[in-house]
Amino acid sequence: MTKDRVEVDVLCVGHACYDLVFAITAHPRSDEKIVANELLECGGGPAANAAIAVSRLGLKSAFAGYLGNDLYGEMHLQEMQQHQIDTQYVVRGECPTPLSTVLVKPDGQRALINYKGATKPLSAPAINFSAITAKAILFDGHEPHVSLALLELARQQGIPTLLDAGSMHEGTAQLWHRVDYLVASEKFACQFAGNVKTALQRLAEASPAVVITLGDKGLVWKKGGQAGALEAFPVAAIDTTGAGDAFHGAFAAALALDKSWPDILSYASAAGALCCTKMGARQGLPWQKQHEHLLQLNPCQQT
Repeated sequence: MTKDRVEVDVLCVGHACYDLVFAITAHPRSDEKIVANELLECGGGPAANAAIAVSRLGLKSAFAGYLGNDLYGEMHLQEMQQHQIDTQYVVRGECPTPLSTVLVKPDGQRALINYKGATKPLSAPAINFSAITAKAILFDGHEPHVSLALLELARQQGIPTLLDAGSMHEGTAQLWHRVDYLVASEKFACQFAGNVKTALQRLAEASPAVVITLGDKGLVWKKGGQAGALEAFPVAAIDTTGAGDAFHGAFAAALALDKSWPDILSYASAAGALCCTKMGARQGLPWQKQHEHLLQLNPCQQT
């Protein structure tokens, strides 16, 4: 089916789920029953959260991925549409919408349980992207077949591409060396090469620009023969859920805005830090004014 012409700043491709976030005093031990202090229900998933982040920062985003024809899928679709995200590229089906349970402790640390059931990645022909124009494309690796097909189109049109490499799996393994910007977590780096220093060197041998995020320790990067580090913005962390998604969404937004490399890193880092100041990924994704205020108030330091 032919889609209406879509023009966006950032197209986010990948995983959408529904999150049940429980605030607890401690992670339960074996055979222990505990009571949550708070429950938050909202949409989630790396690429879906990134699309929300882009929208809250004042840009136009679209999401491409799968949602089931169930209650969770419907609630998530409505949530994206309330944020003015273009959802023409959302595929619906009878397999369940993936579900995530997140347990958050008072220090902001979390534990996650994911359930996908029989839901599988979409096939390459499942989405026709011929009618879309984007200034940047973000992948999270969870839709590898769709993403590989789209990468070729992006290359032909000169659209910068970004991979959110949260962990090493089939999708990230296929995409990390094919995108223009690889933004990897410390977990991905250690899975790839055993430690961050070695991973940065090896990843940069095949990827034009590599960033490895290190949580409250900031980030390290290597691009075009140059390398550096950036401190994290100091914030009082309540919940780290979604901080990476906020970082990646803001990174893609900065690409769409054609910002300089140092500004891209600061822009993304501010979004990631702000996400940690509220419980739940969606709740923490910063709005434009809040984001601008942190950037002006407390610029983080390049080294």
